[in-house]
Amino acid sequence: MAKQWILVLAVLAGLLIGGTALVFYGPEVQPVAVGKKAPDYKAMDLHSGDSVGVRSHYRGHVTLVNIWATWCVPCRVEMPAMQQLFDSLSGRGFRIAAVSIDQEGPQVVKDFAGELKLTFDILHDQSGNIQQAYQTTGVPESFLLDSSGIIMKRVIGAHDWASSADRALIRRLLGDTVPGGSVSGTDRAPADTLPAKGR
Repeated sequence: MAKQWILVLAVLAGLLIGGTALVFYGPEVQPVAVGKKAPDYKAMDLHSGDSVGVRSHYRGHVTLVNIWATWCVPCRVEMPAMQQLFDSLSGRGFRIAAVSIDQEGPQVVKDFAGELKLTFDILHDQSGNIQQAYQTTGVPESFLLDSSGIIMKRVIGAHDWASSADRALIRRLLGDTVPGGSVSGTDRAPADTLPAKGR
């Protein structure tokens, strides 16, 4: 009987020591939040077939990272506005990395993109692990990154990315100005964003 208690205490002591070591010496989990560097998760670019880092591949470009799925109705709803935004600002260096978390093969995702005539980058993460890396709550969820990979805006759910407020924010991040130093369009960022650098 005494041997059993010694064994139980030894196991509890080991768990306590291991847990304490993990807390003090384990990797620190950084929140994915506005003002923080975005995770550099790798996903497959369906156009090239290459595995690309969502942050490193788009370094130097203002990028909208959109996590979505073909079966998600709100994702389908917001895609046309994303395409409009891309069409109007891609010539200035704006990019979209739309990462599908569909568990089916890449052809389903390619067919969806073709049906909606999407021309921005479509990436695929069949494992869906990007959701843990970006600490998402569901799909769609979007992260607007500045050219150095800092999250400037986070949106949970479908969003009208072609709105004048979003266009103005992205233009500010791109450094677009008009005579007098103001940004084309409205010059106020939404409250859930960081102000663009140097503005």
